[in-house]
Amino acid sequence: MRIVLIRGFGQLLILLCIVLLSGCGINREEIPVNPPVTSPLSRDYIGFGVITDSFTHVTADPSDNSNTIGYLRRGSVVRIIRRQSVRTASGFISWVLTDDTQYGWLKEEVMVIYENESQAKTASETMLR
Repeated sequence: MRIVLIRGFGQLLILLCIVLLSGCGINREEIPVNPPVTSPLSRDYIGFGVITDSFTHVTADPSDNSNTIGYLRRGSVVRIIRRQSVRTASGFISWVLTDDTQYGWLKEEVMVIYENESQAKTASETMLR
């Protein structure tokens, strides 16, 4: 009786392995992933930032030691095309690259980021009242 059970279990195990391995399919076609048009992955920008500080420096590189290439005032709206975290002695600082008014880097902490330009403009107008 034991031999019949072991034999039946062994056959079942072999059959299960065959089914699992045949499901893997060696010659499967890869289906390309195309994000929908509304996806953040398909845009050429991340969002829009509204400057919250009185004024801030726009730098050439994402670093406190970088050259200042311009300034932005409170309420300025900028389009953000890239975000980068930079390691410092006290942790990480998040920087954003803008390409509208001033092409350069800003610390993310000096702004509030919105998904679209109309939200950012509304926030800017409210802030400047």
